[in-house]
Amino acid sequence: QVQLVESGGGLVQAGGSLRLSCAASGRTFTYLPMGWFRQAPGKEREFVATISWSSGNTYYADSVKGRFTISRDNAKSTLYLQMNNLKPEDTAVYYCAADRNPVGLGRTIGEYDYWGQGTQVTVSS
Repeated sequence: QVQLVESGGGLVQAGGSLRLSCAASGRTFTYLPMGWFRQAPGKEREFVATISWSSGNTYYADSVKGRFTISRDNAKSTLYLQMNNLKPEDTAVYYCAADRNPVGLGRTIGEYDYWGQGTQVTVSS
């Protein structure tokens, strides 16, 4: 089992920045590919970014490419999402997720086995 706890959400003006963190405990974090997803009110949960266990590979949704950066610190069992130039349409609950498959780098919800409780990000215009 893996327990995931997100933090770092909040209210920010358009154009501002936030850094989300996701602290992992339980199963060894090092070999777990990780991802960020988000869910806006009335919408389905969507993929944001994913990172391989070694940080050698990352993928982003087109909507956040060039603005968001996913990273991880395996020594601290922590996943990050640096969000710059935030837009009102980035408003959502952000979730981190872990994949038990060490070679996974999925971009769909079904490919992830463990989820955090989410952290709210609100971007005002």
